[in-house]
Amino acid sequence: MNIKEAKEYIKDTVKLYLKKDDEGEYRIPVVRQRPVFLLGAPGIGKTAIMEQVAEELHIALLSYSMTHHTRQSALGLPFISHKNYEGMEYDVSEYTMSEIISSIYDVMAKSGIKEGILFLDEINCVSETLAPSMLQFLQYKVFGRHAVPEGWVIVTAGNPPEYNKSVREFDVVTLDRLKILDVSPDYNVWKEYAKERDLHTAILNYLDINKEDFYGIETTVNGKNYITARGWEDLSKILSLYEEEGIKVEESLIEQYIRNDKVVKQFSAYYDLYIKYQNDYRVDEILAGKVNEQVKDKARKASFDERLSLMGMLIDSVTHEIRDNMLSADVLTELLGPLRALKAKSEEGVNAEEFINLLFMQKEAREKSYESLKLAGAMSDRDKRKNKEIIKFLNDLFKEVSHSSDKDSRELFMQLKAIYDGKVSKYKIATSMVSKKLHNLFVFTEDVFGSGNEMLILMTELTVQKDPVKFISTYGSEDYSKHNEDMMISDRGDEILEKISNLQL
Repeated sequence: MNIKEAKEYIKDTVKLYLKKDDEGEYRIPVVRQRPVFLLGAPGIGKTAIMEQVAEELHIALLSYSMTHHTRQSALGLPFISHKNYEGMEYDVSEYTMSEIISSIYDVMAKSGIKEGILFLDEINCVSETLAPSMLQFLQYKVFGRHAVPEGWVIVTAGNPPEYNKSVREFDVVTLDRLKILDVSPDYNVWKEYAKERDLHTAILNYLDINKEDFYGIETTVNGKNYITARGWEDLSKILSLYEEEGIKVEESLIEQYIRNDKVVKQFSAYYDLYIKYQNDYRVDEILAGKVNEQVKDKARKASFDERLSLMGMLIDSVTHEIRDNMLSADVLTELLGPLRALKAKSEEGVNAEEFINLLFMQKEAREKSYESLKLAGAMSDRDKRKNKEIIKFLNDLFKEVSHSSDKDSRELFMQLKAIYDGKVSKYKIATSMVSKKLHNLFVFTEDVFGSGNEMLILMTELTVQKDPVKFISTYGSEDYSKHNEDMMISDRGDEILEKISNLQL
């Protein structure tokens, strides 16, 4: 299965393991809650999907790599305890609490979240001294004398032996305690994730043209050659920072992340072309509707690879702005709750001090909730951004009225409402600008490429990405509706995706 299918399977499993009966007991007893075992090649996103599952279920996540654990760190250290049995004194060996188990309790204490996922990576690479204890752990969820707290589901991961010399193959007795998911790399699935994470357009454009370069591990006379999803994502981050700082990207940088000489050379050459395309086509001017005929003519005569790269730059620029716009919409929507509560208090005629104190408590509650979810590892990057913006706005509101205790609470509320209304007005202006850029993108594509493959790619990208779909359904797009009807995108999504994948790129 691919990593997306594995994520949904794990998500369903966790939900069912945490399901309780009317008496508050787990429907599936702990001893029958088989840990999930994700088995797949390195760098395909096993850790990333665990983060997503925790975020979507709003539970905690604690991750451990088992390669560095010894018997002592996993099971606890021995100490001598003095016991009295039937009037006789004895020295008895006991064990301190496992580092892993204690970390779960730390997460629960700091975050206030009592349910979560304990994710143990590289489980099949445990040390020789720890291996015999794994059977007990996998069945009874016990390390040493201490059990994993109730409400914590165990998910494990590991690499097949051909990828890691440290792997020790589990026997049938151990395997029979696990739910095994074999996971394989899948570029189309990873691309969805990459779009959400705003991975560098040059990487996505290159991989659209060279899908076979997405993932690969092979042994040659010169050693291991490997390309992984993790490598592409890490390269994306460093490329963006190099560009921000104006540092030239050399082939030697790329080979630090992509360990395949042929792909390094090909991507390096493509990246240079990508920078050239950026300078030649001036994406911002096209989206502002200021494109000249010379640029249009150049695009019409370009090779398909160049046209695909141009469309990638244009689409990514627009979808990035749409994503930011929809995030702002979420912020404004969530701010309505605190403002309505403040409005109700002002209408009750509370004094200014009580009104300001309510605003302060709202700000504090939001900050506490944010810190709890962050500590629990149960918050996506998008949610972090959203919560930071909400907290900043509530802080700004509090600063605005904190020294106005001499005013009437109704006056204070109108003061806050004016600030919020100003934020809404700016949002409406930004939304209008995004809509115009989307329109200009359609105009350019139709004028230069007609209803060919480029329009097909544009429509498909707008149809399969969450934020563009939400933006268009909320604010409309005559261009999208027109081409959607012409191409019947909604009814032919699978057929279109197949057609794109079969294009001679």
